[in-house]
Amino acid sequence: MDGLDAVKAKYLGGIAEAADDSALEELRLAAVGKKGEVSLKMRELGKMTPDERQVAGPALNALKNEINSALAAKKEALEDAALNERLQSEWIDVSLAGRPRREGTIHPVSQVTEEVTAIFADLGFSVAEGPQIESDWYNFDALNIAPEHPARQEHDTFYMHRDESDDRPPHVLRTHTSPVQIRHMEKHGVPCRIIAPGRVYRADYDQTHTPMFHQIEGLAIDKDISMANLKWVLEEFFAAFFDLDGIKTRFRASHFPFTEPSAEVDIQCSWVDGQLRIGEGDGWMEVLGSGMVHPHVLRSAGVDPDEWQGFAFGMGIDRLAMLKYGIPDLRAFFDSDLRWLRHYGFACLDQPSIHAGVNR
Repeated sequence: MDGLDAVKAKYLGGIAEAADDSALEELRLAAVGKKGEVSLKMRELGKMTPDERQVAGPALNALKNEINSALAAKKEALEDAALNERLQSEWIDVSLAGRPRREGTIHPVSQVTEEVTAIFADLGFSVAEGPQIESDWYNFDALNIAPEHPARQEHDTFYMHRDESDDRPPHVLRTHTSPVQIRHMEKHGVPCRIIAPGRVYRADYDQTHTPMFHQIEGLAIDKDISMANLKWVLEEFFAAFFDLDGIKTRFRASHFPFTEPSAEVDIQCSWVDGQLRIGEGDGWMEVLGSGMVHPHVLRSAGVDPDEWQGFAFGMGIDRLAMLKYGIPDLRAFFDSDLRWLRHYGFACLDQPSIHAGVNR
C-alpha cells in the first residue's frame, strides 16, 4: 500500500508539535478515529487480494500502533509539563509561621437551648416539636384563648395571607410553643412529660422584644400531679441552670387562659453597681409563667380532665441567655455581628451535659 510513510511522517510530526490536549485530540481523530485516515485505509483491505492483504494488513496495524503510542507519550508529556507549571506557580514556604486555627462559635441561643434540654432530660422530660405555621385552632382555640382576646388581633399576631374567597380557618406564625402540648397529647396520649423548645413570632420590637424569638414549653400530665410538683421542678431547674444551690423563687397569682390556677414565677436577685446578680439580695425578677393545665386544654387534646391533670410552664430562651450571660440587648441576638458572636459565643465542642456540668 502506497503512501504509508507520508501518513506516518505527517501524524508523528504533528503529534510532536502539539501544544495542548485539544490539538492532540484533533490529530487522534484525523488519524485513527472512526473516519480517520488510517481507519479508512484499513477499510480498503476488504477490496484487496489475499496476497495484498498479507502485506498491507501488518503495515497498517504497525502504523496505527505507532501513532497510538506517540499520542499516549505526548499526552503524558503534556500532563507532566502542566504539573511542573503548577508546582512552579503554587508553592508554600513551610518555614513561615502557621496561621491561627479558625473555629466557629455556637450562638448563645443554641447553647442555652442545649443547656435547658440537658437539665430537663435529667428530670425525665423528653423533647417534642411542632410546626411554626399553626392553624388558628391549635394556636388559640384549643388553648382556651377567647375570640376577643387581644393576642388574636393583627397588631400582636402575624396572620398568613389568604384569598378573600378562602373559607378555611386562618393560619398564623405561632405566638408560643403551647400548641405543641395539644399536638403531642393528641398523638401520644397521656401520661406525658415533655419540653417543647422552638421559634415563636409576635409583632413587637424593642430592647427586650423582637418579632421572632425562642421559647421553651414544659408539660407534665398524670393522675396525681400538683402545684408542688411544678414548684420542685422549676427550683431544680433554676439551681442547675444558674449553678446556685437553694435559689429562692416566688410564685405570684396571675391569669393565663390555658392554666388554672396560674402563677408567674420570680427568682431572687439584686443589682450591684448596675450589675444583675441572680440568687442573692432582696429583689425579684419575673422569669416565666406557669400553672395547672386548664380542663379545656385537656379536652381539646382528647384527654379526660376528670381523670388526668398536670402542670405547664413557658419561658423565653433568649431571656434566659441574657440573664445568665449578661447580654444587655435582645436585638443583638439577630444582628449577625461576628464581633458580638465571637464575644458571647461558645466553643463548638463545649456541649452541655449534666455529668460534665452545664456551666463550664
